[in-house]
Amino acid sequence: MKYIDLNGDLGESFGAYKIGNDQELIKLVTSVNIACGFHAGDPHVMKQTAAFAAREGRAIGAHPGYPDLNGFGRRKMDLSANEVYDIVVYQIGALAAFAKTVKVRLNHVKPHGALYNAAARDQKLADAIAGAVKDVDPSLILYGLSGSCLIEAGKAAGLRTASEVFADRTYQPDGTLTPRTQPGALIEDESDALRQVLDMVHHGIVRTAGGRTVPIQADTLCVHGDGAHALAFAKKIRLALEEDGIEIRPL
Repeated sequence: MKYIDLNGDLGESFGAYKIGNDQELIKLVTSVNIACGFHAGDPHVMKQTAAFAAREGRAIGAHPGYPDLNGFGRRKMDLSANEVYDIVVYQIGALAAFAKTVKVRLNHVKPHGALYNAAARDQKLADAIAGAVKDVDPSLILYGLSGSCLIEAGKAAGLRTASEVFADRTYQPDGTLTPRTQPGALIEDESDALRQVLDMVHHGIVRTAGGRTVPIQADTLCVHGDGAHALAFAKKIRLALEEDGIEIRPL
């Protein structure tokens, strides 16, 4: 039987500002990536999200990003590899402490937004992130874009890696995601998104924005939590996978 992990980027509320419907989405995913206060989230939200994920028996991971609350971590920052190492260690450590308070261990690390995309292409940044994860806890799984520098760096560091794919994003011919700043970066039609997911899981391929087909490995599927229809979309994805005989389970 084919299987896949469903991961959700959650814990992204901040102070009085609420983003997403975390408690309902946590029930649909198998792994929860919790923002660590740099691009989103705050200590109270981190604690709440970790506690709810633990009660639901979900795998918990750190979701470190650039220190960019105003830009939600989606703006590229000119940080050195050493600086990236430091901010990733800092954020993993913060979430690991909250995980300990709810009596669970961290399962994985998935970089966020612009940091994630930069590490997909930049080997030095990818090596810095992989090194940070390994130095904090070599048992952690490193999530990264399928076929990216980050996956290569994780494997080279001796980490377990999870190749991530996306239902609602279009792909470029080199296997990277179409930047959000470009037209057509997001897949708006649910049937197109579901078709893309099944192609990736069953056939190991994805059709690019230009119509080419490229190979792809799908270990874990991202379900975004900050969209207007995120919850309904997540329910449809999960149902479609289950109806197609695909087991959904954490890594």
